[in-house]
Amino acid sequence: MRVRVRSLESERINFVLEDVDLALANALRRILIADLPTMAIDIVNIEENSSVLVDEFIAHRLGMVPLISTACDKLINYNRDCVCLDHCPKCSVELELNIKCTTPETVLVTSNHLQIKGQVANDTSGNLIDPPIGLPDNFGLPINYHQEGAYPITLCKLRQGQELRINCIAKKGINKEHAKWGPTSAVAFEYDPYNKLKHTHYWFEQDERAEWPLSANATEEAPPDDSPIGLNAEPRTFYFDVEATGALEPKDMILLAFAELQNKLAGIVLALDQPTDQEGYMDNNNLVEGMEPSSTAADQVDDWGVGATQGGFDWT
Repeated sequence: MRVRVRSLESERINFVLEDVDLALANALRRILIADLPTMAIDIVNIEENSSVLVDEFIAHRLGMVPLISTACDKLINYNRDCVCLDHCPKCSVELELNIKCTTPETVLVTSNHLQIKGQVANDTSGNLIDPPIGLPDNFGLPINYHQEGAYPITLCKLRQGQELRINCIAKKGINKEHAKWGPTSAVAFEYDPYNKLKHTHYWFEQDERAEWPLSANATEEAPPDDSPIGLNAEPRTFYFDVEATGALEPKDMILLAFAELQNKLAGIVLALDQPTDQEGYMDNNNLVEGMEPSSTAADQVDDWGVGATQGGFDWT
């Protein structure tokens, strides 16, 4: 397998995945969409809401605000797995939104008005839980938080005398649970830009090539000749275009996706190696042990960028 990064931006990455089959490429796409953990507001306690929007409307908007989630896969616990009684700094982030309009002018309430709220929590034994070490300073804050030239996310508008007092709890989750935990807004890949394999049947009126122009990915491959294509020919090169929500860096998403794919494949291999009982069923009691590989792609990469070769993958 070979990965070649063609462009890398703050919220977008374009890369070529080579020497793999269609099933693995699609598995990577699905992992990017649904299996990468991020932070999102999960519980909203509304103390005061005199705006024109109902409580449920505002709570839903708050939940869909992307939060900075760098390193949450390693440093933040899932709330269901944490040792705390309800929530704590090791499994959640508390935010608050306190704003009141006191002037005749309309106040636009945005994600920039959210603030991190310090929290103190104890475990089941009554011991104080310390926050994890290594999280970035902006962890849990909304994307584009007070960044010059960046637009915050609009939540609602307040007129004179209207007020919002809200406490929020953000937790770790994945897109399979709810779309608010999705780190990507779009993931697409293309293969066989010249349609040599005839997997795509174009509808056209007169001239197929004139009515269906080639994509930009056609420059990566040689034009087809007149030689026949085998019936069992399969695509081996895939052109990915991934757009991020901003919760995770694009480079981190790709590395985490490969690590998750590696873990899933390792789990399948270990499951197939399990002994079976007399009726031919696998013994599921030992499937948990050894499911994690010794190292992952994300752990092996120290420096990452366009043209880099790291972590067992050829990032050229």
